[in-house]
Amino acid sequence: MSRQTYISGILLISIASFLNCKVKNALPDPLAAGWQGQSVCEVLEDSPKLRVLKCTFPPGVGHERHYHNPHFGYTLAGSTFRITDTTGTREVRVPTGYSFSNEGIEWHEVLNIGDSVAVFLIIEPK
Repeated sequence: MSRQTYISGILLISIASFLNCKVKNALPDPLAAGWQGQSVCEVLEDSPKLRVLKCTFPPGVGHERHYHNPHFGYTLAGSTFRITDTTGTREVRVPTGYSFSNEGIEWHEVLNIGDSVAVFLIIEPK
């Protein structure tokens, strides 16, 4: 094998390794994010296969800017939220019993602008 072929092979392996590396998000995940220095989520389950969070938002309490990995969510108690993300800001009524899933969220922040305590389960596969 020539020196040039060897160097080309090393370069290709290095580039492939770099492209497969996940870039760590600079924002907190939903557990680490809170509201005005206070936690809003607690861990209900943390196993090798999944993590389950319970997140509680009294009126006037939000969730600072954070990201989500792929997850499934379920609304134990609903309310009305002001949500800001890459698409802008909107107000959304999230009803009790509402479920949702997505492949991840680059970032968002929320504020409970309703008059009732909202509670969500967030289930994240590992």
